[in-house]
Amino acid sequence: MSIDWAALGQVFGVTLAVTVGIVGLFTVGIVGTSRRPAVEGEAAAAAAPGTGARTGAVAAFALCAAAVAYGIYLIVAA
Repeated sequence: MSIDWAALGQVFGVTLAVTVGIVGLFTVGIVGTSRRPAVEGEAAAAAAPGTGARTGAVAAFALCAAAVAYGIYLIVAA
């Protein structure tokens, strides 16, 4: 039995890159939906994230869900 170390290294590299990418994307989504601290004298509603931040967060979460769905598709299709 011989191990193709080059192929194993490629699989490891792609897995690492995709994992870091998805975690980073999920982090962007969490930051986009988080509330920023209210400054003294500022209304509580102003501490909510803006429309652009919320839209970006939804897009990031949608990309994460698409990546997970694609991974499940690859596993089930085999």
